[in-house]
Amino acid sequence: MADAQWSPGPRAWIAAEWLPVLDIVEPPRQRRLTVLVRLLLLIPHFIVLFLLHIAAVVTVIVGWFAALFLGRLPGPVFRFLAGYLGYQVRVGASSMLLVDRYPPFALDPPPDYPVRIEVRPTGLNRLAVFFRLILMIPAAVVQSLALSGWWAVAIVWWLITLILGRMPRPLLEATAAVLRYEMRFSAYALMLTPAYPKGFFGDDDLSVPQQQARSATRPLVMSGAGKGLLILFLVLGVATFITTSTTTTWSNEPTDSM
Repeated sequence: MADAQWSPGPRAWIAAEWLPVLDIVEPPRQRRLTVLVRLLLLIPHFIVLFLLHIAAVVTVIVGWFAALFLGRLPGPVFRFLAGYLGYQVRVGASSMLLVDRYPPFALDPPPDYPVRIEVRPTGLNRLAVFFRLILMIPAAVVQSLALSGWWAVAIVWWLITLILGRMPRPLLEATAAVLRYEMRFSAYALMLTPAYPKGFFGDDDLSVPQQQARSATRPLVMSGAGKGLLILFLVLGVATFITTSTTTTWSNEPTDSM
């Protein structure tokens, strides 16, 4: 499965409803040493992502104007943005301890890399493209709260994975759900898909036919504990937002001069 592929033929009629897919091969064990220094190991990737982000912003602006006229992203624009998104997701999966294998420095990963996304070029609604920044606000709120909540107590998930040498299944489900929703939000924001981000609380097992490729996150069937963790992430995200806002307000209040 490639990070970006065309879907011609009989499936074209459902393209508008098709959601980008995140495939993760769950590692049986993780090396505790790489878990211990994971963020340090990823510093080079964070630098590359910063530079790619600048290029992606410029490309999105060009793509936005092109999509308004063409009703789709031009091929080169789509391929670069899909490659950038895939790179971002692979680094995110590693930083969130979902995989143990080090991400490659490439927009197109090797076929055996355990984290892949699938996005399909298709037509875009010009009106939805024009109002994209407004339309994405609700999904941006959910994505921001969930991600903030996960990172607010990341030390806990890090310690659990470090001690056990693996991520417990409910935690893996919830973490993958956060990463997948972030990927789908980014795909929508980058105009790689017309489908609004959905499936935050997982999928039905029947959403992927038995004959199609399946993985730990395709479909992402959530347990009760996994859904409970997602709710916890949202609550922690709200608490983090309130705490940050309150602290900022207090720090901006003028003090009485003596």
